[in-house]
Amino acid sequence: MADSSGRNPQSPGFTDKLKSWLCWSWTYICALWFAMVLTMVYVLRSPLKLQETVNAASVFLNTLTPKFYVALTGTSSLISGLILIFEWWYFRKYGTSFIEQVSVSHLRPLLGGVENSSSVGLFSSVNGDTEPRTNVAECKVWRNPLNLFRGAEYSRYTWVTGKEPLTYYDMNLSAQDHQTFFLGDTQQLRPEDSVMQKAWRERNPQARIRAAYQAIELNRECAAAYVLLAEEEATTITEAERLFKQALKSAGKDTNLVVYIKRRLAMCARKLGRIKEAVKMMRDLMKEFPLLGMLNIHENLLEALLELQAYADVQAVLAKYDDISLPKSATICYTSALLKARAVSDKFSPEAASRRGLSTAEMNAVEAIHRAVEFNPHVPKYLLEMKSLILPPEHILKRGDSEAVAYAFFHLQHWKRAEGALNLLHCTWEGTFRIIPYPLEKGHLFYPYPGCTETADRELLPSFHEVSVYPKKELPFFILFTAGLCSFCAMLAMLTHQFPELMGVFVKAFFSTLFAPLGFFADKMESFMPSCLWHQLANV
Repeated sequence: MADSSGRNPQSPGFTDKLKSWLCWSWTYICALWFAMVLTMVYVLRSPLKLQETVNAASVFLNTLTPKFYVALTGTSSLISGLILIFEWWYFRKYGTSFIEQVSVSHLRPLLGGVENSSSVGLFSSVNGDTEPRTNVAECKVWRNPLNLFRGAEYSRYTWVTGKEPLTYYDMNLSAQDHQTFFLGDTQQLRPEDSVMQKAWRERNPQARIRAAYQAIELNRECAAAYVLLAEEEATTITEAERLFKQALKSAGKDTNLVVYIKRRLAMCARKLGRIKEAVKMMRDLMKEFPLLGMLNIHENLLEALLELQAYADVQAVLAKYDDISLPKSATICYTSALLKARAVSDKFSPEAASRRGLSTAEMNAVEAIHRAVEFNPHVPKYLLEMKSLILPPEHILKRGDSEAVAYAFFHLQHWKRAEGALNLLHCTWEGTFRIIPYPLEKGHLFYPYPGCTETADRELLPSFHEVSVYPKKELPFFILFTAGLCSFCAMLAMLTHQFPELMGVFVKAFFSTLFAPLGFFADKMESFMPSCLWHQLANV
């Protein structure tokens, strides 16, 4: 059976070879066909009266005034300019060329093109395993561990600026999280649970709040309703804390609700300045529910410990969670870099380091910065205030701009507090890109940088924020082409308007030079082939 299948001409190997041979031969067949068509046109030039047609066209073109050519080139410049503006806008908004996208999506299949299968490869993960390269649909979005309160923080921003800090996509993900986290068992829904299930799906904030009050009327002990009111109706952190305490009393033994509420209570304490209390609450929560590490409560703990300047405790937390077998985050990588930079940054001088070289401690700090920048290259611009910060989204994409915004929003103050840390970061962070010149193909300490972050970040971050893109994309060919075409046509229109006679001489000389090889080729063919053969072919 195996032998017979191996000799089967319909096997995949034979089919691939046949396809490749056809593709190879098709190019030469097309070239031969094109040459035959040109030969036949030349042979039949007399019956087709091509010479008379060309002469008539020349007479017509000679009768046209320079104003016609000015209008022609001006119109061409205007049209190409409009195409350029549209292409530039589309590239800034979606990160790709519209013409290129249409060509690849619609024209390439018609021409028999196929997707390059080599682009779907396997990348090595951090722990050495292999994993498929992610596309846009597979980009995993994580809940922001330090997300703000909608009523007390996001809404106040909207009241002051008139801008919406959260996208609909981001809020929709939060609604799905709440439904899954609080109402996981849909088989045993109580009346108030059904109301809350609809409440999380409401797009209008006031409709969600009204639904929460409706659920409380059905059951005074509806903890999920108090959670919604604390998140969205409370206009101060103090009021949100009061509602969360009320929700905790009603949560009972619902583990998901208890964990969520205790975490938010710890965040309320942190925001109200009771940092030691917040640290204790987070530690107790991590001890009580050790299996819920995916909620990333340790990132809340790291930020609170940094505010206390308890760097030894920070190092102890990093020793537990900065492990090769655990998923990384910008908080883990950059906090590790901050601790190592803090040890040497107060005495660091670029001039002195260039003269004597880097010490062991300085080398460790630089390597930690390079490691952090490789994981998320968007963060340094926010820490160095080269790019303006916005309110962080409720969900982030690891290694993306959304994660960089969330990290820098909460941790910029800790970098400023460490004397010289930002100076060391400023002097060394760009050196990372020399280590990984092709980040989409090969990484250094991590797997290659995912190519899906830009599209996902544009969905998570508000439209008024300029999304950071890495690696920096070059301008598409069609933008450069339309820019050159627009400029060239505009220049021709101006020159034709200013110097009509000189441009006429130039155009005639240009076309005579352009068609000179064709005339030379025709003369050679006439001298090479017998004249009687040409007459016979013409008669045919």
